Amino acid sequence: MSVALLRSRWAAARRRRRLTVFAFGWPWALLPVVMAWRWQAGPIVWPALLVGGLVLAACAVLWSRRLDLTWLRRRLDAEPALEDSADLLFADAATLGPLQQLQRDRVEARLASNARDLREPWPWKRGVPVLLVGVLALAAVIGWPARAPASPPPSAMHDDAARAREQARLRHATLQATPPAYTDQPAGALPTLDAKVPQGTRLAWTLQFDHPPREVQLRLTDGRTIPLALQGDRATGTLVLERPLLYRIVLDGQPLALHRLEPVPDRAPQVRVLEPEASLVEWQPARKRWTLRFEASDDYAVAASAPLRLTLAQGSGENIRFSEHGVTLNGSGSARLRRFEYTLDPTALGMQPGDDLVAQLEVRDNHPPTPQTARSGSVILRWPSPQQQAGVELEASVRKTLPAYFRSQRQIIIDAEALLKDKRKLDAETFLKRSDAIGVDQRILRLRYGQFLGEESEGAPKLPTHDDDAVPTSDVPTSDAPTSDIPTADAPAPEKHADAAQGAAALDDHDHDHAPTGDAPGFGNEGNVLAEFGHTHDHAEAATLLDPKTRATLKAALDQMWQAEGELRQGRPDAALPYAYKALGFIKEVQQAERIYLARLGPELPPIDMTRRLGGDRAGLARRDDALAPWRDEDTKDALALWTALAPAAGEVPAARLDAFARWLGTHENALASPLDLAAALEQYRAEPSCAECRERLRALLWTTLAAPPARPLPRQAPDATGRRYLDALSAGDSP
Repeated sequence: MSVALLRSRWAAARRRRRLTVFAFGWPWALLPVVMAWRWQAGPIVWPALLVGGLVLAACAVLWSRRLDLTWLRRRLDAEPALEDSADLLFADAATLGPLQQLQRDRVEARLASNARDLREPWPWKRGVPVLLVGVLALAAVIGWPARAPASPPPSAMHDDAARAREQARLRHATLQATPPAYTDQPAGALPTLDAKVPQGTRLAWTLQFDHPPREVQLRLTDGRTIPLALQGDRATGTLVLERPLLYRIVLDGQPLALHRLEPVPDRAPQVRVLEPEASLVEWQPARKRWTLRFEASDDYAVAASAPLRLTLAQGSGENIRFSEHGVTLNGSGSARLRRFEYTLDPTALGMQPGDDLVAQLEVRDNHPPTPQTARSGSVILRWPSPQQQAGVELEASVRKTLPAYFRSQRQIIIDAEALLKDKRKLDAETFLKRSDAIGVDQRILRLRYGQFLGEESEGAPKLPTHDDDAVPTSDVPTSDAPTSDIPTADAPAPEKHADAAQGAAALDDHDHDHAPTGDAPGFGNEGNVLAEFGHTHDHAEAATLLDPKTRATLKAALDQMWQAEGELRQGRPDAALPYAYKALGFIKEVQQAERIYLARLGPELPPIDMTRRLGGDRAGLARRDDALAPWRDEDTKDALALWTALAPAAGEVPAARLDAFARWLGTHENALASPLDLAAALEQYRAEPSCAECRERLRALLWTTLAAPPARPLPRQAPDATGRRYLDALSAGDSP
């Protein structure tokens, strides 16, 4: 037998093994197919047949591969006639020696003289039981009795068949999003029917059904419905998303699951100053150049060019002049993050000692039709005057006074904004100290303006500044400082007493003149007591008063300053800025008012009738009813009513109340933090009124929309025994 013939016999042995697997294992491959057919799982019959056949074929191949070359050598070496020389048959003849070649020829001769069949016999003892068990399993599945379904009446069977033919089922749904062109974002299909996309995105729905439906539409939570166009078993529709919405797909009148659409609004660009780091820079003529660097960012794109406004302030007092210069800068970097840089020569703009140069950059984004703009913080370049430079040389021996802008409302705003920018760089203690210092400046300014209303000082030291007699006429940081140019003149400056004040007068720092008295204090002398421990307010005939409207405006400015001061002293400059801006606006209104000159007089009250004093006679007195009324917030009454109706002890909520709250939600969604969550909870409760968890969740979200009622006055304490006797005596008409 040659080696080629031996290999053919080897292949026949492998085929025998594969046939053995197929012959005894076919019932097990058909078992899942029969089970799927028996239990009426028609769609999986063919997949089950394919899987069963593949598993059976894999088992046959793996078992036949066990008859490898090693098995063949062992099979041949098991015969004594081959003398354990089967390896020589498969070795390369060129590598064999003379003796090995001789032995190989002898082995081949013996194989040729006695042809051997390498196929294994059929495994009847092991294969037949496996085959029988598989056939019995198939028979058991086929013969297993099935429960006979209850036969419905003919009319019900007809209705079910008609309903099955009429109702369509959603097979596949696709939501395509096409963002606006200015966002430079690609269009694409969203993974779900929920969407969180840029505002103005065009959404397109493509719905696939098992058979053509009668009607398909989108029902929005704001009451609108969008009918979808039907094309056979497909439905399509579009919507431009401008506001947050919830929607349902309504198929033949049946609403499906709830989905949400959330637009992401285009934010205004952000711009910050990179260089210089400080907002106020002193100019050194030796430098000759001043470099400005800005960085602008946007969620989509920043315009490639931006105007830089340069304002030059020259002069002082009433002779301040302004001149503006504009430069267009080209940015570098990506569209979302651009940097602008400009180097200028201040002297080329006409800047001289004592002048200020203010630079501010304005950037735009690409939002159509009107781009959104943002301005950087103002950067001030100050060229000190010779007088200011001389003061620097005497810094060691002379205490410098604070610049005027530390006492103006505008500069307080600038300092607070600068502190907020540096918040990340400062520790909590340093941040609180700087905020408290700004609050002290706010307090000083409030007290100084309060003098125009005749308010009394709180003991704050009056800082000497160079602008006490200046007349600012411009919109610079110190233009709102209270100077002699304000519609009212300052209250008369306090003069030093010839003699030191005695008693409580030494502790009083009211801005009034205290005339010294020459009389010695005497016990029981009311005039001497008032002169020693107090002062009168009847020396203000020369004071300047405001008309009632201007006085009310100035009072409103002082109230806003008080609020800003409180927030600053507590380390909350961000909360103080709104009050500071309102105070600045009121100050500007006061500066444009007209002055009137009147004598300041005290109130002239009618004399008291001593015969009626403590008599309890209320004849002729007007009754003062309590003006307090129960607090009611009309703006959130619908939310409050629904919150009350959702209480655990309350019953089912009427549909009219839910509809009223839905209308309220549509008009107040911009004022709420998460209107979509609230709308989703409302829709979920409407769909499942008996769901306790849905009820609790909706009530919890409603709580966040309610406004806290104002503080109520404390009830008057009941009188004690002495007080009751006194009131009883008054009622009886007796003398107390």
